[in-house]
Amino acid sequence: MAYIDFDRVPPFYHKYLQQVAQYSLEAALQHYAIELSSLLEAIPESRWNYRYAPGKWSIKEVVQHITDTERIFAYRALCFARGEKQSLPGFDENEYAQNASADYRSKQSLLDEFAAVHRSTRFLFDSFTQQQLETSGVANGNLVYVAGIGFTIAGHALHHLQILKERYLQPETV
Repeated sequence: MAYIDFDRVPPFYHKYLQQVAQYSLEAALQHYAIELSSLLEAIPESRWNYRYAPGKWSIKEVVQHITDTERIFAYRALCFARGEKQSLPGFDENEYAQNASADYRSKQSLLDEFAAVHRSTRFLFDSFTQQQLETSGVANGNLVYVAGIGFTIAGHALHHLQILKERYLQPETV
């Protein structure tokens, strides 16, 4: 069972790690998916194009962003666990959101994709040995370790779950 080593994760991810600091890696990966899926399932499809302010992402775009980020971070974890020595590139989340065309998709297609990506992530992290979980690599110019990436995936999703609750799903917006 892996627990977070904050010293091995870039400080700008610490806000995400705080979301799951009380969990083992396995529990964190399980917990966030249940929480996020429950919330998303309860949002009527008619609300999924809602934006809380001009220029902000829709609920669909937030869900696509969570899925894209999980996919990218899982790839990073795979690379480092398999011994990749090359520095991996960063990504521009706004550019990805702009080019994802999430607003043209259905709620169900976004939920299905999230579930598939998450299932794949769980299989991936379950396959890692303790040694692989402790392996480090460089992504976006920052040193990070494999288990830390897993915790970041979970915490990042919970961070956005909180934003959905606070900015998209308040009684005055429903």
